[in-house]
This record gives sequence, C-alpha cells and structure tokens, in this order.
Amino acid sequence: MYVVESKGGAIACMLLALFFLGTWPAIMTLLERRGRLPQHTYLDYTMTNLLAAVIIALTFGEIGSSTPEKPNFIAQLSQDNWPSILFAMAGGVVLSLGNLSTQYAWAFVGLSVAEVITASITVVIGTTLNYFLDDKINRAQILFPGVGCFLIAVCLGSAVHSSNAADNKAKLKGAGYSPTSNGAITNEELRNLEKGTGIIEEAKAGTAEFLLELEKRRAIKVFGKSTIIGLSITFFAGVCFSLFSPAFNLATNDQWHTLKEGVPHLVVYTAFFYFSVACFVIALILNITFLYLPVLDLPRSSFKAYINDWNGRGWALLAGLLCGIGNGLQFMGGQAAGYAAADAVQALPLVSTFWGILLFGEYQKSSRRTYVLLFGMLFMFIVAVGVLMASSGHRK
Repeated sequence: MYVVESKGGAIACMLLALFFLGTWPAIMTLLERRGRLPQHTYLDYTMTNLLAAVIIALTFGEIGSSTPEKPNFIAQLSQDNWPSILFAMAGGVVLSLGNLSTQYAWAFVGLSVAEVITASITVVIGTTLNYFLDDKINRAQILFPGVGCFLIAVCLGSAVHSSNAADNKAKLKGAGYSPTSNGAITNEELRNLEKGTGIIEEAKAGTAEFLLELEKRRAIKVFGKSTIIGLSITFFAGVCFSLFSPAFNLATNDQWHTLKEGVPHLVVYTAFFYFSVACFVIALILNITFLYLPVLDLPRSSFKAYINDWNGRGWALLAGLLCGIGNGLQFMGGQAAGYAAADAVQALPLVSTFWGILLFGEYQKSSRRTYVLLFGMLFMFIVAVGVLMASSGHRK
C-alpha cells in the first residue's frame, strides 16, 4: 500500500485535488447550459466517479506488501471493521447529496457564487471538526486565521453576486426587457424568449441577448424563479459538504474507538472505496427517481431516454473521473498532513471562477465595482489556501 508520508507529498496531493475538484463543476455546468438534463448528466458522472475509486484502490492500495498494521486494500475487505465502514459510507451519502444539490444551485446563483458559499461553509464547520478530530495536529495560530480569510472571501463573493445581478438587470432593461422585483422578465417577454423573438443567434458574452439566449437553451429555466430557491439549495449543499470529510476522518482514524481491539484502522483506500460505493448508490436511486418525478419544473424523462442520450456523455464521464480522483487525492493528503489542512482544496472556487469566466463569459461587460469585488474575492481565496496549507502538521 502506498502511503503519503511527507508534508511536501501531502501538499502536492492537495494542489492536484484543488485543480480536479474545481474543474468538474465547470463541465457539469457547461452541459446544463447546453440543454442536457441534469439527471442524465449525473447518472453518467456517478459511474466514473465510482470507477476512479476502484482504480485508486486496486493500484495505490495494492502497492507493496501487506502488514497486519497496514493491510492492503483487498486484504482488508474481509476484516471485521463495520463501524469504520459505516462512517465512510455516511460520508459518501452526504457528499452525494451535496453534489446533487449544487448541480441545481449552479443554474440559479451561478458557478462561482455557489462554489464560494459551499466552500466557505465546508471550511468553517468541517475544518473546525477535523481540527479537533485530528487531535490538534495542525497549528491553530495559522489554521484559524486561514478560516477567517475564507469568511472574508465569502462576504466578498456575496457582494460580487449582488453587484453582478444588478449589472444583469441593467443590461436586460437597456435591451427593452423589464426585470420585475424578483429579477424575472414579464410573461410576454418569456413567450418571446421561447419563440426566439428578438434574440441574436451569436450573442456576445456579457450582453442582454446572451443572457436571454442562455435561458432559452439551458435545461434548468431560472427566469421567474426566486433566488431564495437557489440560495437554500446552496446552503443545504454546504452543510452536506462540511460533514463528509469529518466522517471520512473518523472512518480512517477511529477517534471514537468503535473498532474491536486488534482490528486495524481502515486504510485510506478501503475507506475511499466504501465512501464511493455509498455515493454511487444514493446518486443512482435519487437520479432515477428524478427521471420520472423531476423537480424545479424540469421535463419528465425515462431510463430509456437516458440510455439513448449521448449528447455530452463523454464530458459527463470525464467530470466523474476528475471528481473521483480529486477526492482520492484530498483524502491521501489529509491522512498525511491532517484533514483540516486538506480542506485547503475548498479554495476550488478559484479554479471554478477561472472556468466560469473562460467558458461561460461570467462577469463580462460588468461594472467596475463588480471587477474590484471579484479581484478581492480571488485574492482572499489565494491567501486562504496558502495559510491552510501552511498549517499542515504530521500525523504520528
């Protein structure tokens, strides 16, 4: 079994995880904006997400000889370690619920803002829990100022969202569309939108025509819906994300002494396998249900329609692979340097914002105030990830 033992190796794992975990949401958002049903996308995603865990377990988890204290992946499958397995599976359940929720939140509040809010909740709750579960191996005088930086970035992120929403309202109004008090356009304008009336075929990013064309094409329609829906989904996802890492921590380190005497702790690869199996099962059940009982006014689908939907399937499969590898790297780094420090990967909005600007034209043609706030948010996230990594300890 390969074990990350050095602080440098742990930080390398965190940086790679940061890139992967910040990239897969952009791919999922891209598919939704192209009109692919989120149920179809998530079913594809969850297949390769589990595949990544199996590959990691059968490669890194089988490197070297197996010992009683540190058994290899396959050797540990037959051991009596069900309390730890249940903790790992509980972590997989809440992560699956969080990922499924953010898939809908991205449409309502935008990729960047949704990632900022969920990441901040994860850091504030999850990092604090991991700090105490890890017996305070991270340096508190560095760790908690890092948490404070995330909180500042959240405030700035909320301000970015508010400023950008005001910019978009002004663009729609200037183009002859009249935003209502909740940010929607009128019923007549919605009918024109469905017909494509007055919409330029190749609208430039950042223009009113671009916003209207996007609404016409995307799978989840957001015009006319309250932003409270999106924010509620986002906060629910953040709470779920804040719990999966502490649950995984308990699964691999048994701080509550639930294992029988002489039974070795779950190695990170075995725990990640059970974690991903639970994630897969919950995602499968919920998304097949949503095919026939869709939420948020999405069209009804079927399993046959999903099987025949090859539009964007390759991208969805890639997203699942990136997420699975990213989670595995985060856990490998956390086992070596402490799961509180590994929460530095929650700076993933840095990567998501980059893709949001590059792929989706977010913040283009926005006001100067929006750009200043955006720069401040990104700067605080850079500081936060650096500070959390600097707090890394070393597990005995």
